[in-house]
Amino acid sequence: MSRWSFVGRTDELNRLLSAVTGTEGRGLFFSGSAGIGKSRLLREGVAALPTDRYAIWSIAASATTATLPFGGLVQVLPAEQPQGLSPAGTLRWALDVLQQQAAGRRIVLAVDDAHLLDPPSAALVHLVARADNATVIGTLRDGEQIPLPIRALWTDDLVDKAELSPMAPAETAGLLAAILDGPVDAGSADRLGRLSAGNPLLLRELVHAASGSEELTRTYGIWKWTGRLELAPNLTDLIDTRIGQLTPGVRAVVELVAFGEPLGLHLLNQAVDPDDVEVAEERGLISVIRHDRRTNVRLAHPLYGEIMRRRCPVSRTRRLQAHLAELLERVGKRRRDDVLRVAVWRLDSGTAQDAALLVDAAGQAFSRYDVPLATRLARAALDAGGGFDAAELLATILMFADRPEEAIEVLDAVSPDTTDDQRFSRWLTVRGMVTYWGLSRESTVEEIAARAGSLTDSADQARIRAFEAIMRLHRLDTATALRLSQGVLDRPAASVAARELARSTIAYLQAAQGQLRRSATAIAQVHSEAARWRADMPYLQLALELARGTRLTLAGDLAGIDAIAADEFADLAGAGDFRLGTGYLAILQAYAARLRGQSDVALRTSLGACAVLATSRVYAGLAQAERAQAAALRGDAAQAAEAMAEADRTQAPGMAVLYPWLEQARGAALAAAGDLPGAVKQLTELVDRLRADGFAGHEVHVLHDLVRLDQAALQVGPTCSDGSRRTIAQRLTELSERVDGDLPPLLARHARAAMAGDAADLLAVAAEFAARDLNVFAAEATAAALHRLRHERPAAAGEARERLAALLNRCDMIRTPALRAGMPALTEREWEVARLAAQGTTSKAIAEKLYLSTRTVENHLQRVYAKLGVAGRAELRAALRAIPGHEGGNVG
Repeated sequence: MSRWSFVGRTDELNRLLSAVTGTEGRGLFFSGSAGIGKSRLLREGVAALPTDRYAIWSIAASATTATLPFGGLVQVLPAEQPQGLSPAGTLRWALDVLQQQAAGRRIVLAVDDAHLLDPPSAALVHLVARADNATVIGTLRDGEQIPLPIRALWTDDLVDKAELSPMAPAETAGLLAAILDGPVDAGSADRLGRLSAGNPLLLRELVHAASGSEELTRTYGIWKWTGRLELAPNLTDLIDTRIGQLTPGVRAVVELVAFGEPLGLHLLNQAVDPDDVEVAEERGLISVIRHDRRTNVRLAHPLYGEIMRRRCPVSRTRRLQAHLAELLERVGKRRRDDVLRVAVWRLDSGTAQDAALLVDAAGQAFSRYDVPLATRLARAALDAGGGFDAAELLATILMFADRPEEAIEVLDAVSPDTTDDQRFSRWLTVRGMVTYWGLSRESTVEEIAARAGSLTDSADQARIRAFEAIMRLHRLDTATALRLSQGVLDRPAASVAARELARSTIAYLQAAQGQLRRSATAIAQVHSEAARWRADMPYLQLALELARGTRLTLAGDLAGIDAIAADEFADLAGAGDFRLGTGYLAILQAYAARLRGQSDVALRTSLGACAVLATSRVYAGLAQAERAQAAALRGDAAQAAEAMAEADRTQAPGMAVLYPWLEQARGAALAAAGDLPGAVKQLTELVDRLRADGFAGHEVHVLHDLVRLDQAALQVGPTCSDGSRRTIAQRLTELSERVDGDLPPLLARHARAAMAGDAADLLAVAAEFAARDLNVFAAEATAAALHRLRHERPAAAGEARERLAALLNRCDMIRTPALRAGMPALTEREWEVARLAAQGTTSKAIAEKLYLSTRTVENHLQRVYAKLGVAGRAELRAALRAIPGHEGGNVG
């Protein structure tokens, strides 16, 4: 584990520096709770100030010096003070000392924990703040008594005062990545961030505790927290200091809230003395929040609950939880959430006897995608005599917890009588789901189809046919999948869940075929019925997201991907450890980042998807394929090849429908390795296969990959009646009239412009790509135009070069064959000479630095000018920034 890094707080740091360096030179004090990062922010701000312009003194006040005159300034003032001076004279002497030591520079006095200053030190700080050539900055802790001279700093308008808020989730994730020397799984970062409440000190202690107890693991370079919290002594001491001593009445309040939050205020007031509730709120132990017409009570900090729950004796814990359940049952379980809350309290208190209540609660937990909680409740329901309903639900949940073998054991123990159509159909579909996706048994499809014939009820048959249809889709029996799905929709007796599962199958197939508008309509219909199918079939969300994600990626709709990655399902899946959901959404996010040119984010996010899906084979191959694409974008051929090998190893046979993504990634990996002929062969064969399968939506993207490899004129497809074959540009133009959306016409235009070598049209295409945030495609089209202009119209190349530099500045490191082909090749020596020249280094200085003659340096520069098509050093900087792989930031 590395040193705790300073991450985030950019706005606050800039504000602090502006308070010192601004024209007014006003000071600034940050206040906040202990551990929020005030002291570190102050130190970073002080370290960023130039000592040649500012005389900087840093003071760290403490309780040990608070009773000593000028004890707070012991680090600043001389050890020997003049004798016989009045208090005012001593202050004037101290100020004169600082002015003399400043030697004409502006004074900056940085005071950490100013609330702990002794009175003379506080008075001197106030006096310094009034000086014309001085600025005071500092920190204060919330809830502490502040010396009057310090308080007067902002009441007299000498400094500004601002509250330092908790770190934002993105900053917390960045801080975790910095301390652990690697990215952290999004779900783990979110849970740690919520537990620490954005407090860096508490976050540090949580990470240290988790690391010391081996609760942090690393897979594919991504850190993941198990969620088991170890309360190290340092962490416990911190929380104890905040909680302080509690009276029995206040302790009862805090304990009840710890086990019941969010707890209705009316319930809490029935269980304890309302006066104790008020005291707990006044001391900052609980928060009273108005939410959705209810007044709820929560603990003021998540870790308070961890401490209270750990320290509460088992007998009292069980009594408190049973009491909470009784309170809510007494007033009536008026809301759907109340059933889940009562069931959890009953289960944890050992008083759960109602199997129906537990089954209902387990279903609610699963509908929220809280897999661990749903598993506990469903197993308890089965143990309490819940019978078939409990077993069916538990087996389903175990499937999505990556425990298919256990699921089969549970199901086989409650195999129903085949004469009970409803139970048999449900048992058959769940068992089929587990064996097909969980155990990768392709024969499941035929088994389900054969046994469905024994059912007489139309609704039960429809349920099985909907499952059979999506299984057939996944193994590429698309015609049968479509027929079965349409048959389900044509059955009036079919349940909502069966109908919407069938509609999701059709929506996916429509997207792959390029019928994006019809797919969008079907997806919207499924989404609109979510409230009616989620309780019966919450995992239908996966089929919906697969269809929706496929449509958005094929449409190039990056904003749409951003939207579904930020909706309620993403939050629920992440919080509830629903790995198939979070893994697939991470794949989509990586795809969007890749097309934007954010290669760092794309690789990190795809690695996160690989880690989340490591124990599940449903989307594991797809995650590895996206990782290969991200690595290829960065020119990392070794990692791309490694990811493709993992994709082949983990790709489940029953997910054959995902082959376009895997084979497209294989082409990118070959190209990254420099095997362009192999990449072209791989992609042209994929085009033929997609054409045969009718997957026109995928075909346009693979054809465009060939355009990016400078193959727009390559002939593909079958021979036409006149004996000729279509070029890629012609085929894309043909498909642009069949595949929905405005992206296919743009891809076709790119192909035609590349084939004709039309620089102006390439730049126009690049502008449209950039408007869609498709920065990689935009940069490649611009590089191709620049390559043409250098040879045909060198004078016109300048604008294209500037545009390319601007596009590459929007991207991280990207090294694609198209960018390499469009850029002039500089030798390492030429690059080094050009880089130094662009920084303004003279030829003589370059010669001395590189141990060359001045004449040799000039010769190198002339060759660079000719290769880049620039007239001199004034144009050189932008030209170098437009060369991918040389990190434009190194230019100067």
